[in-house]
Parts: sequence; C-alpha cells; structure tokens
Amino acid sequence: MPEDEKRLWHSHHYEVKSGVLVAPGIPDIAEHAYFADLVSTYGKTFHTWQYDRDDFPYGIPQLMMGLADDGQANQALLDDRDRRLRVSTPAKRQNRADIPAPRVLPGANVWESGRTVQTCLEERDFRR
Repeated sequence: MPEDEKRLWHSHHYEVKSGVLVAPGIPDIAEHAYFADLVSTYGKTFHTWQYDRDDFPYGIPQLMMGLADDGQANQALLDDRDRRLRVSTPAKRQNRADIPAPRVLPGANVWESGRTVQTCLEERDFRR
C-alpha cells in the first residue's frame, strides 16, 4: 500500500481483540473464525455526517478513526448496545484472547502519533 494511502486506514486489531466489534446473530464459533481472519485487515471509514450532533447530513464527509485502545468508546453506549443485541463485550474479549494480534503496518493508525489527516472543502476551476 502506498505510504500516502496508509495514513487513511485504521487497523482492526483492537476492535476485534477488545470484543467491541460484534457480529450479532452469528454463533460464537463462526464469529470467532470470522474475526480471526478480520483481525489482520484494515478499514477506511468516512462518515457523511456527525450523527451524534445532527440528524441530517450537514457538512462534508470526514475520515474517522477506528477504536485503538480501552476507554475510547463511551461505556454507557457499549452497555446499551450489549443489552439491545444480547451480547457481552467482556465475554467476546475473553473468547478472542487466543486470536494473535498482528503487527500493525507502519503508517496506519496515524492518529496515534497525535496528528491526522482530514478532508476539506475546496473550490477549484474546472474545464468545460
């Protein structure tokens, strides 16, 4: 992957290993196998609006980071999600403890450095 591209991607290792990422309705054994494969992949996510601020997609899409450490997710929201989906984040974490954590590619998870990239709106001339 080109260096400039890596900074737009986040690893899935924490989301998988922490139990935060779930596949509701999938039997635990199948979910475990799926996440054992997913743990070494990367994602690039753009949100079309800040759903926690507006109920309409105002503004331009923004690059979002993936969760990378404990304490970043709102625990009350996780607890509510677990209750609604009838899952247990701590049980998922324990079930996935045997999944090896991959080495994250240098350049991915760029926000961990304290700086990140973001989209911006810019006017440009175009040819007709």
